[in-house]
Amino acid sequence: MRRVENRRATRERGFSLIELMIVIAIIGILVGVGVPAWQNITRAGNETAAVQTLRTIASEQRVYYNTKGRVGYATFDQLRDSGALDNRFAGDAPVVEGYIFTLKVTPKSPSGPAFFSVNADPQQKEGLGATGGRHFYIDSNINTVRTNSQGPAGPNDSPEGAESDAGGGAAPAPKQ
Repeated sequence: MRRVENRRATRERGFSLIELMIVIAIIGILVGVGVPAWQNITRAGNETAAVQTLRTIASEQRVYYNTKGRVGYATFDQLRDSGALDNRFAGDAPVVEGYIFTLKVTPKSPSGPAFFSVNADPQQKEGLGATGGRHFYIDSNINTVRTNSQGPAGPNDSPEGAESDAGGGAAPAPKQ
């Protein structure tokens, strides 16, 4: 009878310290690989959302300009109140999907036409909580989002998707 009890006791002892340490090490390796990949995916998603948001703002600005007698462009609050943007765009510098959006509007004057420009800059560019790595720009004179990886983008930066050293991207591959 004692032999049966001793056999059961040895079988039901559980995991050894080495086995537990191996499991913890494997979990640590998975977390070490998974967290940076998740952060890269989050940053890429935020950048894609920022570019799409800039395109939407530019389109809605043109609609506003044409429906309001071609006098001027709208502020974020005016676009939001007209239903063109959602409530996340309240104020002068709303933060949406990890990007800070700033809108500058110049009304029409005798010396020049109405003008708008929008910048999208990452809320946090570096570190564990980085929300994006590139800065974006669009205005009333261009139809293409401009990008710069070094600092706030402007009208002279390279278009989104173009490969250029000036905008912080990689140089194009040589043709073969």
